[in-house]
Amino acid sequence: MIARSLLLATVASASFIASNAYAEDVPQPATDAAEQASSPRAEVIIVTARRRQETAQEVPLAISVIRGDSIEATGNFNVVKLQQLAPTLQVYTTNPRNTSVNIRGLGVPFGLTSDGFEQGVGIYVDDVYNSRVAAATFDFLDVSQVEVLRGPQGSLYGKNTTAGAINITTNQPTFDFEGRAELTVGNLNYRQAKAAISGPLSDTIAARLAIASTSRRGTIYNVTTNRWINEQDNLGLRGQLLFKPNDDFSITLSGDYSKQDPECCGTVFVRVGRTQRPLNRQYDALAAAQNYVVPSRNPYDRLTDLDSNLNAGNKIGGVSARIKWDIGPGTLTSVTAWRFWDWKPENDRDFTGLPIVSKSQNPSQQDQYSQEFRYNYEGDKIDFVVGLFGFKQRIDTQGTEQQGAAASKWSLTPSTSPTNIANNPATLAGLTASNTQWLKSTSAALFGQVSWHVNDALTIQPGARLNYDKKSGFYQRVVTNGQGQVISCTPAPAAGTVLAAQCGVYQPQVSAPSDSAWNFTYDLNVNYKIARDILAYATYAKSFKTLGINQNGLPLNADNTVNFDAGTVKPESVNHYEIGLKTQFWDRRATFNLTAYRTDIKNFQATVNGGQFGTVRGYLANAGKVRSQGIEADFKVVASDRFTAYANGAYTDAKYKKFVDAPCPPELSGGTFQSATATPDYSQPGVPGALSPRQCDISGQRLPGVSHWAFSYGAEYNIPVTLLDKEGQAYLGVDGNYRSHWNSNASPSIYTEVKGYALTNFRAGFRGEGFDVFGWVRNAFDVNYIENLQVAPGNTGLIAGQPGDPRTWGGTIKFSF
Repeated sequence: MIARSLLLATVASASFIASNAYAEDVPQPATDAAEQASSPRAEVIIVTARRRQETAQEVPLAISVIRGDSIEATGNFNVVKLQQLAPTLQVYTTNPRNTSVNIRGLGVPFGLTSDGFEQGVGIYVDDVYNSRVAAATFDFLDVSQVEVLRGPQGSLYGKNTTAGAINITTNQPTFDFEGRAELTVGNLNYRQAKAAISGPLSDTIAARLAIASTSRRGTIYNVTTNRWINEQDNLGLRGQLLFKPNDDFSITLSGDYSKQDPECCGTVFVRVGRTQRPLNRQYDALAAAQNYVVPSRNPYDRLTDLDSNLNAGNKIGGVSARIKWDIGPGTLTSVTAWRFWDWKPENDRDFTGLPIVSKSQNPSQQDQYSQEFRYNYEGDKIDFVVGLFGFKQRIDTQGTEQQGAAASKWSLTPSTSPTNIANNPATLAGLTASNTQWLKSTSAALFGQVSWHVNDALTIQPGARLNYDKKSGFYQRVVTNGQGQVISCTPAPAAGTVLAAQCGVYQPQVSAPSDSAWNFTYDLNVNYKIARDILAYATYAKSFKTLGINQNGLPLNADNTVNFDAGTVKPESVNHYEIGLKTQFWDRRATFNLTAYRTDIKNFQATVNGGQFGTVRGYLANAGKVRSQGIEADFKVVASDRFTAYANGAYTDAKYKKFVDAPCPPELSGGTFQSATATPDYSQPGVPGALSPRQCDISGQRLPGVSHWAFSYGAEYNIPVTLLDKEGQAYLGVDGNYRSHWNSNASPSIYTEVKGYALTNFRAGFRGEGFDVFGWVRNAFDVNYIENLQVAPGNTGLIAGQPGDPRTWGGTIKFSF
């Protein structure tokens, strides 16, 4: 009833984005101390969104702040799970590498990941930029709070933040001895242990050490290997050393290491949709011809029969040094960091139990170096931040994809020829594409923002950023047949031959794309304090996301030659408009913040999927124009010491405004291509044997992965009790989230529409000074829902996917001193 009432209140308020904010007792400004004294429950939310400590209500931008204990209480232990608490986030993953983190529908092209482009949502951990989303999929370890900044942040952060930033702050070393330990057990053999200890080593040196381990049985049963897959097997370590000889100077040395080694990430059969392939070349007919029956056509039976090895081995780590030096009225900060990412995947790319693609893996190794200098100045009339950022990265990848014994019958069209190569397994069996590639990326930025306090109420805040980027890459694909012999597809082999069939699946290719660009961007924010607890603001930002290169191979032209023109991708050009209102009332027990925005992007970087085994799996291209607009709000109430509640929501309207040469969805693919000079005909979707458009105009259609409506909510009630001579509080909490339907394909398809769903979680426990014991149940009503859908290659109509977690339950014990 509480959850339903909160959700209805959220809908009635048009859209609420509220953060279960991080609150801590901190000294208040002298001018505000008397006012706060009359409101002992007034909440003070400290953030570093603008590279200095200030209260969240003073920051004239849309921001959600999630405290560490809220993350733990709701079971959201990594970036992927954060969208359950922050509705403007969209996080979708098929494995750690192919993870999309978007804000307001923008940030990363939805689909297969390429190293050649940048993310539009900057992910920072203790001021250190993580260049790959995959390199930030580690478990949260000893986290103090997470700030989700919505909208362009380029004048405050040194690397691409066209859609926003996720600023993660960990707990820092202390000169007071303290520690904490946590143990959680649950169904599905869930085990999680965390511990952290901090204290002084001398009068000027303090240290902190944290460790976490998470394991859980998989949620999908593979009948081929008789094992549960998509499990969790994570280990994380973090150590920090603080040297603080005086109050004006400090050096913090940090090191972290994270290892993930699950048997992951497999899919289940979800559905079949008709394409324009001949009917006897679509999924049901192909499967029947090989006497293949999927273990279940109900995805919520959670059964699969994948026959290739699965692995999502992920090693992430690095070291950093942060120096802070108070110089007069300002602070000079230097952040030096090195990070690595070692990715060792194995996948079943055909999504079936047949040996069609017997091997698919693209292990990668990344090294990144970053250096940031930043100076913060605070004065009576002028505050400013100015920074210099440098970044260097190299990624090496060694890919292998191999055809199996069932590939010929599945991928080749039978003929009446005596040499019917489609019925000969040896035609494609063992055919192997070996890919070698590397990427070098260099970036430098000068950025800054000035706050001019015209008077006590009005502040004008301009910002600017000058950015230089250079990218160069190399890609080589060598193809060998089942006998290990290198094949060549130049000149084009005669039609109907074994070599022609092999070249139709894999073609050798070499490319070395390279490009560089300068960009100047700027923003202007005007904010006015209408009253003590009411702040209004308006923002315009001219931003960009840097150029990209196609690093995973290039598509082919109509004459079967390599399209080298597709080697580079233009930068995105962003125009962003936003207005907002931040308010507190009821003696600051209640917070309500409202935001409306519009973002227009020219040359949006989109992922194009080839749809065939023989072409590049996915590459980048520029969509003409994209627009995202919506309304968000924050609401939280601390009604008393006994009851708190929040309700979060967002309305997001994100669509392609102009994308005339997009890849076609599966229902308009698979047939013989229409004439290159003909006007594309979209009138026969899913009609077997119909002619297929070479490309599709999807202007006006919604961006993938984005729900129009998203909500989250929560409430907690407690009563004082004494249990086993321990004074404390017994409490009951509820939290949940809802997302309306969305599409899981870059070009929206009727077959990849994902139904909306609502999840509800409960927790109940007893806490006192230094301890907390509680039980929890997540997805309490055991709702069936899909996390993502994937179109199987070959345009056979097969749609595979990953179902979300079923009901889980368990208990947690936490101690601190």
